[in-house]
Amino acid sequence: MASAMTPQDKNGYQASAWHFAALIAGNIALALGPWLVRLSDTGPVSVGFWRLLMPIPLLGLLAWRTRTPGPIDRKLALMCLAAGAFFALDLASWHVGIEQTRLANATLFGNSGSIILMVWGLIAARRAPSGQEMVGVAAALTGAAILLGRSLEISSATFVGDLFCLLAGVFYAFYLLPAQHARGGLGQWTVLLLVSIAAAPLLLAIALAAGEPVWPGEAGWTPVVALALSSQIVGQGLLVFSLGHFPPLIIGMALLTQPALAALVGWLAFGEMLVALDVLGMVLVGTALVMARTRRKPRLR
Repeated sequence: MASAMTPQDKNGYQASAWHFAALIAGNIALALGPWLVRLSDTGPVSVGFWRLLMPIPLLGLLAWRTRTPGPIDRKLALMCLAAGAFFALDLASWHVGIEQTRLANATLFGNSGSIILMVWGLIAARRAPSGQEMVGVAAALTGAAILLGRSLEISSATFVGDLFCLLAGVFYAFYLLPAQHARGGLGQWTVLLLVSIAAAPLLLAIALAAGEPVWPGEAGWTPVVALALSSQIVGQGLLVFSLGHFPPLIIGMALLTQPALAALVGWLAFGEMLVALDVLGMVLVGTALVMARTRRKPRLR
């Protein structure tokens, strides 16, 4: 029975003020990720390696405490390792893009995996899109075109950065598909642990192949440790705590705090100004993200 502190709606969701605060705080913690990537003086792929490596002991403890009795399903474990490979490619592309484009663009395009999954679902189901889905895809394409055009006006570097972030969104979609399937059988923390174990060494290999500095320099460990804590522990932990208590529409709306905060940080820290056309593009892509999230409840970055 739902208590007075956690009222239950007609769809069975139970949420308290603590759950809502966790949902918003989790999105805020994740929104700070691109800023911390820029503050780090390791390479962009290298900082992704540290982001995944450092939380592994804590993830291992959480996975052990929430484990289900019996041996781990080998097929699901292999699925998590495959998801980890795509997550490594996602982070590598996204972090490279963060260095080259505006933080708001990077956050929006980096989360475009939800829209890609919506389109993939239509293709897999072999059916025509509904009215809402057509509006969502049209809004995504129009908003992306506006933002890409604006980036090309600023410089070719920001345009290339946007393309890297869009590529990250594609990899993110292919990460979510197996990860979500495995989560039901293994549990959230076990999936995160296996994904991190698979993705971290792949990110290190990519960083070394690219000739990136892996060890922090003058900036020290502060931004690296802050990224690992805010993105993999605080952000993910709060979202794990809160996501099951809200309908997808509320989750999608909460997601929009990420690009809004990223735009504010980009302006305050790096002087990244937005004009009315930028805002229009962001609103269109954000609308598409909300529409895509109403169809599913994927885990956020």
